[in-house]
Amino acid sequence: MLRFKPASETAQRILAGALALILAGGFWEGRLEGSPPPEAARKVYTTLPKPGQKVALDPDTYFIYGFTKQPKLGMAVMRVEVFRKGGERDTSYTIKGDLDMPSMRGAHSSGDRPFACSKQGVYLLPVSLVMPGDWELRFTFEKKGFAGFHGAYLFDL
Repeated sequence: MLRFKPASETAQRILAGALALILAGGFWEGRLEGSPPPEAARKVYTTLPKPGQKVALDPDTYFIYGFTKQPKLGMAVMRVEVFRKGGERDTSYTIKGDLDMPSMRGAHSSGDRPFACSKQGVYLLPVSLVMPGDWELRFTFEKKGFAGFHGAYLFDL
């Protein structure tokens, strides 16, 4: 039979504090494999309307997005076009995309990947859809090194 010596009052307080910190999530936040870094967790993503609709980036600029073909298992290509008020294309943005499954956050995350801009001024991002279910593509629009807009497109496969 094992016998334990009662811990001192100080040791009990330290253990209770450590346990409270762990249970509150503060100790592990951002440290577990697959969990988002703290700065990513603080970003606020606007839920985007249906593909094909105009989404304002600022009073003078908007974008339109959508898959090039109906998405299915395998590779799909997300297409984004940015326009100024008069209908002129704007290629001055850097756009990043992060594909993941909200129900299994981190399990299938692509991480922030840059869209490639074609000669025609169309931003393209190939993504891999590995299983049926709910998916989310998070967009980050940057200009001159500053992130100006964060949007999320939710869809089912």
